[in-house]
Amino acid sequence: MRIAFRGVRRRTGLLLEGDCGWGEFSPFPDYNAAASARWLRGAIEAATRPWPEPVRTSIPVNVTVPALAPERAHALVAASGCSTAKVKVGDPGDETRVEAVRDALGPGGRIRVDVNGAWSVDQATRKLRALGRHGLEYAEQPVASVEDMARLRRRVEVPIAADESIRLPGGPERVKSLSAADIVVLKVNPLGGVWRCLQIAEQTGLPAVASSALETSVGIAAGLALAAALPELPYACGLGTVALLEDDLVAHPLMPVDGTITLARPEPDPANLNRCAIPGAGERRELAARLRLAEKELEARRP
Repeated sequence: MRIAFRGVRRRTGLLLEGDCGWGEFSPFPDYNAAASARWLRGAIEAATRPWPEPVRTSIPVNVTVPALAPERAHALVAASGCSTAKVKVGDPGDETRVEAVRDALGPGGRIRVDVNGAWSVDQATRKLRALGRHGLEYAEQPVASVEDMARLRRRVEVPIAADESIRLPGGPERVKSLSAADIVVLKVNPLGGVWRCLQIAEQTGLPAVASSALETSVGIAAGLALAAALPELPYACGLGTVALLEDDLVAHPLMPVDGTITLARPEPDPANLNRCAIPGAGERRELAARLRLAEKELEARRP
């Protein structure tokens, strides 16, 4: 990766090819068998099941700002062409980073912050009130549990988006029943595919933001398919993350132009596949082990 993101410096995965195209299996190394199985289900769906018909072909996206120094964050946003930025926060330098992003976007740009559940309810209350002076579109997963999100939502004016909470067992139901969020963030591969994400959006009845999990353009194409099929798309999507990778598996990566990505499904390029092949036997064995665990988990869950 060009920039370390939540401690991740290298992404590994494999591709599946089927009658409908290519799917990507690239769960993070710390994912357990159940989480990896959902990702495998999404990859199999992409390869074997047609995606829904699109209702739009131009997808607005945000620029993603990792935990960078303010000057680097400013430069990243200024060069992105996007009018919305998602900023990682939860570290000691987060307020100056958000301030730099606001300066780069100007007063008309939109800022959302992503906390990955790092704060307590009291911390989140203080931090969101402080960061709110920069104008926040929403805060993504500011606290870890659904119950804490519901408590926080009653304390602050900043809208709350559920991300990790949606991926917990029974998460969508609890988010809805506790009125814990204003928005749901849907990551296609970690949730098990485009069709499952559409079910969750309908189930919760909340506005949805299609987002990535640091995939290549093969995986991003699934996110675009979801964004294109959602009945409404009031927010920019978090699908402009290919720029964080040093390389890609397709000849023409799915990168934003003037803040949007055109709906497309590029196929892997043989030269790119060779260039990006996992070089180490140890990494290949580790990925194969994750795949076997995911396959066993899927098999165990079959009726």
